[in-house]
Amino acid sequence: MSFHGRITRAGGTRVKRALGVQGALEWAFRVEKAQLELPPPQDVTDEGFGFGLEYVLIQRAILGCRIDGGQHKIGSYTHEDAEVIAACVAGMPDALGGKRMAIRVAELARAGLTPDWMPGAVPRCVPVEVKRNQHGERASTMVVGTERVLTRGKWRSVEVLACPVTFRPHPQQIASARRAYDDWWQALGWIRDGLIAGGMLREVEVTAAVPKKRPWETNQA
Repeated sequence: MSFHGRITRAGGTRVKRALGVQGALEWAFRVEKAQLELPPPQDVTDEGFGFGLEYVLIQRAILGCRIDGGQHKIGSYTHEDAEVIAACVAGMPDALGGKRMAIRVAELARAGLTPDWMPGAVPRCVPVEVKRNQHGERASTMVVGTERVLTRGKWRSVEVLACPVTFRPHPQQIASARRAYDDWWQALGWIRDGLIAGGMLREVEVTAAVPKKRPWETNQA
């Protein structure tokens, strides 16, 4: 999807540009270079309440939906819709990760990336250590005990060796990556719903489209 197309006019009526929430975020942060201005901590605000989406939209309404975006891009203009999108991201509620998630969403959008959910990753049992020499590779072993065996009529003590193994990638690593993707996906849903409900965008229309909820599940529609 191209983010550089012009907003066209038909019969004097402005035609909004339809973008999914991920596309809208990438346009705002990657193309328009919008900056994420996070609110101060709650305990230093005069009102003493959190900075949710409602607060962001109220402030934009007070400004008449005119956003001064020129301060962030040297010699160019940051589109006011991009500033509104960035403001929405900055209002991320604590239940969805708060400021940390807002920064994560903005960074990924600026890089044009989706969180790495480790596609195709399957835990495999592998040796903890492999030794290499001129004869090739072999798994390292360790002594785990001794046994007495009868050899040629005599009892002898022999060492019992075992090969320590592990799983790579570890199942917990895969699960963690996919939880992080799910958290990001939920944050995008909140941003999408807020931008649609707020109706503050002038030239961009955020559609209901979102990335796949669990792309690792092959039975998704």
